[in-house]
Amino acid sequence: MLIALADLAVELGKDDGDELSLTVRQIAERFVQLYWRQATPYGIGRPGAEPAVLSQNLGTQAAVVAEIADFRATCGVMSPQAARSHPKYGALVSSVGATVSAQPLARLQNFGGITDKFLYERSAKGAIRLKPGVAFCLRRFHSLIQQLARTRWIGHVKANTRNHGVLGDVDDLEDFLFATPRQSLLLLGAGLRKIDGAKCFYCGDVLAACDVDHFMPFSLYSRDLAHNFVLAHAKCNRSKSDSLAARPHLENWLERLLRHKDNISELGQKVGIVVDSAVCHQVAGWGYSSAKAGGGHAWVHERQYELIDDGYTGLLGAGRTSSEI
Repeated sequence: MLIALADLAVELGKDDGDELSLTVRQIAERFVQLYWRQATPYGIGRPGAEPAVLSQNLGTQAAVVAEIADFRATCGVMSPQAARSHPKYGALVSSVGATVSAQPLARLQNFGGITDKFLYERSAKGAIRLKPGVAFCLRRFHSLIQQLARTRWIGHVKANTRNHGVLGDVDDLEDFLFATPRQSLLLLGAGLRKIDGAKCFYCGDVLAACDVDHFMPFSLYSRDLAHNFVLAHAKCNRSKSDSLAARPHLENWLERLLRHKDNISELGQKVGIVVDSAVCHQVAGWGYSSAKAGGGHAWVHERQYELIDDGYTGLLGAGRTSSEI
């Protein structure tokens, strides 16, 4: 729940300290995306493994996982992106929403037998309202919230005795729970070569082998979005690392969002990676604004950085609306 609320605060909120209204459906759709891969058996292809869907509860399987697993088995849909166009997707989201409303939303603010509504209140049927300052804090401390929540999630799954025979001597549980499958990234990389050409996004030189890089660093915003991926030389990717990219790269990326929006959307649908160019633009605005407020620097090329100033935030807001992106 904290992961979903923090992501939605980044994507839909502002740094003005105001309240933020969210629908249960918006939260439920994020739960579907978060649990989608976890509703498939873990351990397939690993020697000596006993493939099974990992237990998320100490008793019966978590209701959301069971609902998604049943939808996948019944409808034969391979990705949450493709699921959105299936006739039964609305029913899945409604069912997950009912579970989310009755359980984590109702319980997250319970402590020692009392309820302290310090994060949100029910504002209407099927909606909540984050209290003043909450969205701001979720945005400001997004990376820390994600890290703490994911670490706790991994620990919970590992500690569940029902999973011990499935996990064995596991070393890739975090990737399974949260990362895009490697095969999807390979297909994405091949598709981006056709869209962008066989050249490094950052230095422009011809590519032979290449990395599929998160333009907005994964360490900053750990949700895979098709429009956030670019092709890069391994050397450029390593040099940029977890840094934001400098203004020339940002200008190219924004122009690419407009020019290739539909092509990348089609590719994302095909390989099963979430498609939302408007959210990519919103995340970039949040990331660069936060970095500017903290006196951050952006990566130009190897061993060269520049201060993030008003020009960056102006560029991200200059004449572009969500409908245009």
